[in-house]
Amino acid sequence: MHITMVGTGYVGLVTGACFADMGNHVTCLDVDEAKIAVLKRGESPIYEPGLSEMITRNAHAGRLEFTTDKAKAYSAAQVIFICVGTPSADDGSADLTFVLRVAEDIGRAIEALGAKGAGKTVVVKSTVPVGTSHKVRDRIASLTKTRFNIADNPEFLKEGDAIQDFMKPDRVVCGVEDEETGNIMRALYDPFVRQGNPVFILDVRSAEMVKYASNAMLACKISFINEIANLCERYGANITAVREGMCADKRIGNQFLYPGLGYGGSCFPKDTQAVVSMGKAAGLDCKLNAAVHEVNQDQRGHFWAKVEGELGSNLQGKSLAFWGVAFKPRTDDIREAPSISLMERALAAGAKVRAYDPVALEHLAHEMPTVERAADQYSALDGADALIICTEWPEFRAPDFEEIRRRLRGKVVFDGRNLFRPSQVSAAGLTYHSVGRATVRPA
Repeated sequence: MHITMVGTGYVGLVTGACFADMGNHVTCLDVDEAKIAVLKRGESPIYEPGLSEMITRNAHAGRLEFTTDKAKAYSAAQVIFICVGTPSADDGSADLTFVLRVAEDIGRAIEALGAKGAGKTVVVKSTVPVGTSHKVRDRIASLTKTRFNIADNPEFLKEGDAIQDFMKPDRVVCGVEDEETGNIMRALYDPFVRQGNPVFILDVRSAEMVKYASNAMLACKISFINEIANLCERYGANITAVREGMCADKRIGNQFLYPGLGYGGSCFPKDTQAVVSMGKAAGLDCKLNAAVHEVNQDQRGHFWAKVEGELGSNLQGKSLAFWGVAFKPRTDDIREAPSISLMERALAAGAKVRAYDPVALEHLAHEMPTVERAADQYSALDGADALIICTEWPEFRAPDFEEIRRRLRGKVVFDGRNLFRPSQVSAAGLTYHSVGRATVRPA
């Protein structure tokens, strides 16, 4: 099948590469000439394990190409996926400017093709408020009388595991208006669900809502466990033990119930706020989702209070080392990352900040140029008054504690991801603050 992906961001690039890997011919379209030039060199503009290799393999096989030429991208496409950004506006609502601009481009392209453009299927894969796919349909229809199909196909990709998620999805959700479009979407995804995982063919509005409902539920679980962790600290309970006892209940499960610094990235913060915004637009106060977002944002301040309690609110002359910048491991994405919020607080308090992350330091340089970037995790510690751990990269899980103690001036560790057993840290002569567990000090 000939497929065009509009937008070479995270979703468009992963989706396009995976479709090509299954034998489809995929054209990735973007207006960013610099990004397309990078892709044509066989390089990925984003960090995602396995993606660069997949791009190179399929480009060499002639199944994957990149272009800024809209006419070329739309002419041969049987299915066009809209994968452009929907950033949050100031009021938390999703900004649909780019989505609707693409719809206009598609409408003009279909009209120019005339009869040759008939029957194209336009799929909205960007995360959009309920009703947006119909807005796209109407915008295209206002520019051409040629027949086309509309569908919504939300993505459920976890950064760091996106290829595995796409190639072996838990489920595929497609919103369509007719049986023909449903059959097209089934044909596209059949190769990915050979093991029997479901393809849900829904109405368009329900498919759009599935995406928001899913992310809102996961965000709720994260904020819930963080609130319980904070309660554990007040009452002297241990969140690790509480979590184990709670998650043994099969009705609850154990996914997304790890205490820490809260969620970040491009999905949960944006989508939770979008749910609240959709509620306001419909005259419904989405109190639970509003509280979920508030709890998440407060979690950074709660953690920072530990730093102030140990080091004081005036950090002039002090130095802080940060391990981890990306909002989660296996990605270089720092959007809404807790690390950024904590580093901003540190700088505002007068501290010198030095950070290390395996892949996200380049983005940090653009976002916070005043933060010093360390060459490795241990050099980040030299002369620092404390270490703050923000991302649970595997290489941080079993460090040399003697090396940490030797390099740290202040002998204090603030662990925002509960990577260690408190006893092993205190045995190394370090003071250890974590989340939902008692602070331990050297014996």
